[in-house]
Amino acid sequence: MIRLLGGIVPGPSRGRFRRLVAGSVAASVAGGLAYVVLVPLLRALFAEDMTTAWLWAGVLAAACAAYSVLTVWTTGVGVALGIDLLRETHRRIGDHTAALPLAWFGPERTGALGRMAGRGAMDVAMVPARLVRPLVSAVVTPLTLVVAMVLFDWRMGVALLVCVPVVAGGARALAAMVGRGEAAEHAATAAACDRVVEFARHQAVLRSAGRTADSTERALREQHAARRRSLFGGSVGAAVFLLVLQLALTAILAWGTYLALGGGLRVVELIALLVLAARSVDPLVQAGELSAVLRVATEAVRRMTDLLTTPTLPEPARPAAPADASIEFDHVTFGYDGTPVLRDVSFTVPAGTTTAIVGASGAGKTTVTRLVARFADPDDGAVRIGGRDLRELGTAVVLDHVSVVFQQVYLFDDTLWENIRVGRPDADDAEIERAARMARVDEIVRRLPRGWDTPVGEGGAALSGGERQRVSIARALLKDAPVVLLDEATAALDAENEAAVRDALDALGRDRTVLVVAHRLATIAAADQILVMGSGTVVERGAHDDLLAAGGAYARLWASRERAEGWRLTRPAR
Repeated sequence: MIRLLGGIVPGPSRGRFRRLVAGSVAASVAGGLAYVVLVPLLRALFAEDMTTAWLWAGVLAAACAAYSVLTVWTTGVGVALGIDLLRETHRRIGDHTAALPLAWFGPERTGALGRMAGRGAMDVAMVPARLVRPLVSAVVTPLTLVVAMVLFDWRMGVALLVCVPVVAGGARALAAMVGRGEAAEHAATAAACDRVVEFARHQAVLRSAGRTADSTERALREQHAARRRSLFGGSVGAAVFLLVLQLALTAILAWGTYLALGGGLRVVELIALLVLAARSVDPLVQAGELSAVLRVATEAVRRMTDLLTTPTLPEPARPAAPADASIEFDHVTFGYDGTPVLRDVSFTVPAGTTTAIVGASGAGKTTVTRLVARFADPDDGAVRIGGRDLRELGTAVVLDHVSVVFQQVYLFDDTLWENIRVGRPDADDAEIERAARMARVDEIVRRLPRGWDTPVGEGGAALSGGERQRVSIARALLKDAPVVLLDEATAALDAENEAAVRDALDALGRDRTVLVVAHRLATIAAADQILVMGSGTVVERGAHDDLLAAGGAYARLWASRERAEGWRLTRPAR
């Protein structure tokens, strides 16, 4: 744990972390010495050597004072370090997340990231204040007492040396047992929470299917079962650990009594050494009691470490500048998690032209647009804008030159005006109004109760899908980037919204380089170039008329789309 924590402590706080560990070691040694001094003190008292007794009493007082001062000081250092760690953890998560490839993000990772920035960051921040000193004490204090006992009486020292690892093993087993139960309960609780949120968000679908509370019942049952298993496992583990501890102390007591009855050990020394033996296992008991907290914190630190060590996209020291708005794929190969999506793809989109990408689902169309926006880097080959590799341009330059309009549009829980301003935060009011008018957002504004100041709700829930798409296009128009990427921008829209979005897209694509992915082939018939993709490769390319005349994959797609658009409902024959 301490090594894991040291790996994520920020540079400016490394000195404070070292002071915390050193202070915890010193406090543990002082606490152990306070008990060690009892042996010579009791010897002097039983021998009625008061001068020596007072001397050892002074040493005992000094050791106790040192332990108290060091404990208070390390507690303060731990609290301060925890505050630093919480603040720095949030900053590092934000900075590192912003540098990760956008292809890294997914629903499960987004949820885990939210939990990590909330509860996970708090679990990590409490480690310096609550866990570092007990963990150090669980090692240093027993070691100090074992060495002292060996010096006082090697026979009792050997007995303690044998018992301490057994007790430590019991504490580790308890921690592992509790940790497994906590991990299973955490996973079940997270799943139950996800199902409850899903249940609340999708009532229309559930009710139409006749599903109500039963959709969450299974997840809640699993959560309750995991909780019972966790409590049972923790109780059994604690009982076994206490049994091991009791047996160890009983064995030391029996061995000491045997030595005392044989005359090899005085009673006063036996009493003092038994105090040392009992004190040596106290830190292990405390560590066992903190096993659940320790396990949770360890997992939080490990998840944090995994996130912060996730490779980011490399950025150039001196970003280059593209010569124009052309796009080039040069023998590009790319895959997700080892699964190939694009295989040796090559094509060129001249500046100021429109290229459409068509093909069956899973052919890699969307992946092409994501690589142009540098959501990820290709595994092999190069993607270029204006003749320069995107890795030479850097993500910031790429995003300055690219506007993206996807089918799924997300609007922030803010006003309509501010959601358009996202496209270019430094734009003035006139520029925002012009972009909104070109995207026909002004038509939406006229029907809203508060006009431009109307909150759109989380994700844009107050607007329809087509209206959200118009806002997305207004953002792109406001950004005024020379390269425009469109991915299924008119899919699943009603006729009125499709007409409005089509007008907005025409305005957006004027005098720009456009790369468009579409299923409605009629909307891209006028493209300068059409790429037909299949199984991650470009199987055909050319203009609409030429591809139809060739009678290949595009012609078959066109024919199938025409048949699909001509379907109708008929009354079955009786």
